[in-house]
Amino acid sequence: MNKLYVALNKQVSNFSVLFTKLHHYHWYVKGPEFFSLHEHLEELYNEVNELYDEYAERLIAIGGKPISNLKGYLEVTSLNEATEESTKDMILAVSNDLKLLVTELKEVIDLADKVDDYGTADMATSTIRSFDKHIWMFTALLNK
Repeated sequence: MNKLYVALNKQVSNFSVLFTKLHHYHWYVKGPEFFSLHEHLEELYNEVNELYDEYAERLIAIGGKPISNLKGYLEVTSLNEATEESTKDMILAVSNDLKLLVTELKEVIDLADKVDDYGTADMATSTIRSFDKHIWMFTALLNK
């Protein structure tokens, strides 16, 4: 279970960092896609906020202890803080972050399966399904 706790804590940290990053992009996005991106980024950060809480509570429910401070998140996260300035770079960064999270969530599923934790595996599978859709939408926007 310890490996699963570590993997879930990484996702709690990732969701915290991604939530902040998405807010940054939401506030600073510019250009012809402003309205659609501004709205989509808000939808995504609201979704990520729900996931942040869901993963932390799942960790507690299975006996783990989620990280719950910024210092801890930054030590564990796989993501970088926002530095992008152009809208295109913001979209690329979000898409790449979601792709990385999908890869890591597949590892969560593997770890959960090894300890017969079907609830965690199901939660990660649902998250992947949603992130895949966001990746598709951002990719389509970039290929205009």
